[in-house]
Amino acid sequence: MKKASLKIKIAMVMKMQIKHQITLISAGSFPESENFTSIIDNIHTAISKVVWPPGSDKFTIYPESGKKRGEGNGVKPIKKEFIKHLKSLGWEAETKLNFATVNPGAIDATFKVGSKYFAVEWETGNISSSHRALNKMALGILKEKLVGGILIVPTKNLYKYLTDRVGNFAELEPYFPLWESISCSNGYLGIIAIEHDTTSMEVQKIPKGTDGRALN
Repeated sequence: MKKASLKIKIAMVMKMQIKHQITLISAGSFPESENFTSIIDNIHTAISKVVWPPGSDKFTIYPESGKKRGEGNGVKPIKKEFIKHLKSLGWEAETKLNFATVNPGAIDATFKVGSKYFAVEWETGNISSSHRALNKMALGILKEKLVGGILIVPTKNLYKYLTDRVGNFAELEPYFPLWESISCSNGYLGIIAIEHDTTSMEVQKIPKGTDGRALN
């Protein structure tokens, strides 16, 4: 297991950008396998397919703070588009796996790896939800139900334009040593931080919740 965070900076041209990829746990043979490489490629591809407004060739966000009620941009339509592309690559959405005393809830998307799964969670809740998601995936690895997992969260630059208090990279970063201290024989746990390509007052705001026009 790697004790220090591995931070990979990535800048995609156009569309949703991956700004950081952090490795919290990397142990055993899985992170060196072709399966892992293919899974990461799937995730990066699905992120790159997320655009706004619909039909655009980039991700442009309306630059309004989400701190006040009724202002800022929603997050669920962004996740919806990401999951749609993962499903087109053979992933399963809303997978229910029982590996805790209390039902940990469905995982946003999973990919079968032998008898186990690789999990992806795209954060649409608050920072407490982000902690629960990482803890859920770490527990799944320890219980040998998951072989790995990644949480996707906005950067600080994107976060300020989204629903107030949504989980984000900056608030999780101080806790990285906690997840790095987890010992396992084989598995991967990481975080990807995403960011918009550009801003414009000319685009529509991303609707909040499940109301309004979703990404198609």
